[in-house]
Amino acid sequence: MPPARLRAAPSRYAAAAALLVAFAAPQGARAQSAGAKAEVLATIKTLFDGMRQTDSTKARSVLHPKTLLVSAIERPNGGGPLLQVDAIDGWIKQIGTTHAEVYDERLRNPIVEVDGNLASVWVEYSLYIGPKLNHCGIDAFQLAKDATGWKIIAIADTRRRTGCAEIPAEP
Repeated sequence: MPPARLRAAPSRYAAAAALLVAFAAPQGARAQSAGAKAEVLATIKTLFDGMRQTDSTKARSVLHPKTLLVSAIERPNGGGPLLQVDAIDGWIKQIGTTHAEVYDERLRNPIVEVDGNLASVWVEYSLYIGPKLNHCGIDAFQLAKDATGWKIIAIADTRRRTGCAEIPAEP
């Protein structure tokens, strides 16, 4: 039997290899998803381009037919929290209805995570109706990729009317 110091060497190599795999695998997964991040953000941009253009067909093109819409709203005057869960069709109808003012949801500081065919985006937003800031909050999107590309499967948002950041319009 080899001396103890030689028997321990393979276990050190195994431990080193395990650490290498543990740290390299997440790096590889993130590197693999980095190319998809732009596609995911483009999908969300298409949704809000449709909103700005009053084009419900464009907005619907990036939504799964059973997309869930959830709003976590803080009622004014200390009324407490309200959770509102809706089917996407009512919102899409509102997008396609002509308005006197443009509805412009502006985004900043997106955090995008992608793993294979699943993505999550957490992003600050400010909603403008015409030139006036209406409210702001966080949008949280869940997306899945199918044969046609990325589709939004759920949208959750918070809404508040105070502490909103001015976000410049896209050029």
